Amino acid sequence: MRSYFPVLNVLGMIVMMFGLVMSFPLAVSWFVEDGATLAFDHAIAATFATGLLLWLTTLRYKRDLHTRDGFLLVALTWIVMPIFGALPLLDFIPDLSFTDAYFEAASGLTTTGATALVGLDRLPISINLWRCFLHWVGGMGVIVLMVAILPLLGIGGRQMFKAETPGPMKESSLTPRIAETAKGLWTVYVLLTIACGISLYGAGMPGWEALIHAFSIMGLGGFSSKDASLGYFDSVPVEIVTIVFALLAGFNYATHYLAFARRSLKPYGNDAEIPWFLVALLVSIVALTGYLWTQGVHEDLAATLRYVAFHAVSLATSLGLATYDYTAWPMFAQLWILFLGSFAACSGSTGGGIKMMRAIILYKQVFREIVRSLHPAAVRPVRIRRHPVSEEVLHAVLSFSFMYMVSIVVLSLVLSASGLDIISAFSGVVACLNNTGPGLGALGPASNYQGLTDFQTWVLSFTMILGRLEIFTLLVVMTPVFWRR
Repeated sequence: MRSYFPVLNVLGMIVMMFGLVMSFPLAVSWFVEDGATLAFDHAIAATFATGLLLWLTTLRYKRDLHTRDGFLLVALTWIVMPIFGALPLLDFIPDLSFTDAYFEAASGLTTTGATALVGLDRLPISINLWRCFLHWVGGMGVIVLMVAILPLLGIGGRQMFKAETPGPMKESSLTPRIAETAKGLWTVYVLLTIACGISLYGAGMPGWEALIHAFSIMGLGGFSSKDASLGYFDSVPVEIVTIVFALLAGFNYATHYLAFARRSLKPYGNDAEIPWFLVALLVSIVALTGYLWTQGVHEDLAATLRYVAFHAVSLATSLGLATYDYTAWPMFAQLWILFLGSFAACSGSTGGGIKMMRAIILYKQVFREIVRSLHPAAVRPVRIRRHPVSEEVLHAVLSFSFMYMVSIVVLSLVLSASGLDIISAFSGVVACLNNTGPGLGALGPASNYQGLTDFQTWVLSFTMILGRLEIFTLLVVMTPVFWRR
């Protein structure tokens, strides 16, 4: 057990830092006098004290972290942080159960955006700000944030970054030092968030609402301060700004970083995922607009294009904000945009799903197998931008894709066995595993996750964390071999 004390020591530091993060909504609550100050006071005190106690009691075991430690720390962080993230909600909202509060905080940190709360319009500014700020912190990753500001972690920082960073190309680094890489990514993240907030304000959204939704959009989370989500504002300029910044958040942040650092747009042209990402969205928007227009779902072509474009981008990037109850569409259209969130977002983005890079590799691998069937002696390596993809990466992508499908099937069956109808169960698992938020049926955008039983809520909380950590980071810790010496 003592071999894991160094992990608990770093976890104590992360918990303390997470407590300090709460001072931002506390300051807002104090400034606007919205009545939630005491809730944040209690939450900060409890969080910081717990982290400090954990850090002090394990201080003598401090050492650099290894690969095994990195996986354990990341898993523990994403399981434990929602407990502390839920404290302000539990303190302020009467009759809120711990199960629903944990689900809400996990949904925030994993950037899922599935909510179990109603009456969002009546909540204080600081509480809604905290919910969406969880998206923003979780979007780039709590661990990456800690690596950016705690270079004292040394070698262990690189192990955590590799376990935390999504995508099949996570071995590459932008700078020689991992702390510099994390700082560079966070700098771009902050600048884009500021630009998003200013743009939303310029599009007519009130100041506090613009800030709240900027955190949600750049984290690709989907929480809103309104029960009607973005549909409350009924504003085309706001929707256009949301689409633009959701697309930017759906790009690889490494590409953004290179573009900023080199003051050039060439990195976007050199990114293999972006053309596939944009083409998939364009084809989906055109096809669904045409389909819904011929079905007479909306009154005119302009309205059809408006709703389709927004929700295709929102769900494809795993943002999850809504302006309309798209469960009124034919089931074909509903399933199309639900499945877009399974693969469209680029690796290294704040989006969920298997990521476009894996989808490209899978497509090329399938095509290679077809060629091999016709020409068994042919040598045809899988290439991305003329660069061959190693067999190790291919096997990793195939293994991930298999476990992704197994997770959907098993978890859908578990929810169905618990009494949830199959459409809601299946779409809820897909939405939570992809960190998209709204599902279909009883979990569609016009409703929420409040009607679930405690068991169903905990299953989907696990699903969100499983999806955010891209399955293997969490499954590695759950295997018996991990705990053997």
